[in-house]
Amino acid sequence: MAKELKLPPLGENIETADVVSVLVSVGDTVQKDQSLIEVETEKASAEVPAESAGVVKEIHVKAGDKLRVGQLILTLESVGEEAEAHAVEQTRTDGSQTRTPPGATIRAGKAKPEAVQSAGQEPAKEAGPAPAPAPATHEKHESAAAAPSVRELARELGVDIDQVSGSGPGGRVSSEDVKEHVRRLLSDDGHKVRARGTGAALPDFAKWGEVRREPMSSVRRAIAENMIKSWSTIPHVTQFDQADVTELEKLRKRLGEKAEAAGGKLTVTAIVIKVSASALKVFPKLNASLDLDHEEIIYKKYIHIGVAVDTDRGLLVPVIRNVDQKNLIEIAVEMTDLADRARNRKVTLDELRGGTFSVTNLGGLGTTYFSPLVNWPEVAVLGVGRARTEPVFADGGQVEPRLILPLSLSYDHRVIDGADAARFLRWVAEAIEQPMLMALEG
Repeated sequence: MAKELKLPPLGENIETADVVSVLVSVGDTVQKDQSLIEVETEKASAEVPAESAGVVKEIHVKAGDKLRVGQLILTLESVGEEAEAHAVEQTRTDGSQTRTPPGATIRAGKAKPEAVQSAGQEPAKEAGPAPAPAPATHEKHESAAAAPSVRELARELGVDIDQVSGSGPGGRVSSEDVKEHVRRLLSDDGHKVRARGTGAALPDFAKWGEVRREPMSSVRRAIAENMIKSWSTIPHVTQFDQADVTELEKLRKRLGEKAEAAGGKLTVTAIVIKVSASALKVFPKLNASLDLDHEEIIYKKYIHIGVAVDTDRGLLVPVIRNVDQKNLIEIAVEMTDLADRARNRKVTLDELRGGTFSVTNLGGLGTTYFSPLVNWPEVAVLGVGRARTEPVFADGGQVEPRLILPLSLSYDHRVIDGADAARFLRWVAEAIEQPMLMALEG
């Protein structure tokens, strides 16, 4: 008997995925839980397993296809218990097939997720703390029929869910209804404007020469959409300062071996992250988020700092949690580990979420000052440029060569005033300039 296998739920608010590769061929005998295709969604890759043993009769997808949850993937010809046992035994003896081990987690690479289960089964809950529900006093005003995840999406996009027309049974609002509502709101002069961009018609570039088109990856789409949200939502202001890191650099080189012995690298970024955590305690506005719906500023009592990592798939921002509770060696080791796993597609989705502040260092590329975009829903990001030796007048009037580090702070001007940002950035610069005041292991 033929059995149709469809794309199962991949996680909350995830409705589409790109096919990275098809792992089986027509005629192959597969066993239960064997990986069939690899898909990519946002910043995570996952392998979809077979829900039962069988012979691949038809494959309905190919690499590069964009799938929706519930879309047909392939058709299996069911086999009996004896044939299934034979498939298992064949795998054990000749190693020709790979079985996806149950219980693995979703990773931003070629990981096998426990959240991706067989069609018709309940998806596993994602790791990490669940978002706090909205206060009951506000909830009573949301009369539209919609799931909590759909309400959360509407709040994130600044949409009144009561104004959204539901296409589901009884007028129930889906996430796609919310997105379509946003598209209509963003329409301009008859042009269809999508949430991820302007949608304006492009000229025919081929008229002027040869061109090559390449589809955006899921990661690049996610980055683009988040940047559009950040830029269109947050009134950005960037302020600049600099720190004299001459003494810090001497200390960093002298103590670098200790960090390497622990498995990390004592980089300028690690030091800036530690200093930023201390500064956020003094200036809690920069460790907050803005809730315009409820006209509230949310001050977070925890300090989780995201560090931007350049990968071959795009910019990823893994998060170091509770930075204020860790010493420099611990931060250096964790940052090295997260950056390596981000580049090798092994960082988990949960490790990319929950940041309260971000640090991005472009100094390795020769950049000095720049204007980084705030990573919504955070309200500030610190950019670090390339340190260079400059002539500086010392207290005695003589000129000395000093190593100067450029610093750039972008922030949400709805929450943070210029004076607060200036004080924060100067505090950071002065703390960097006095390395002996920072305890290496305390």
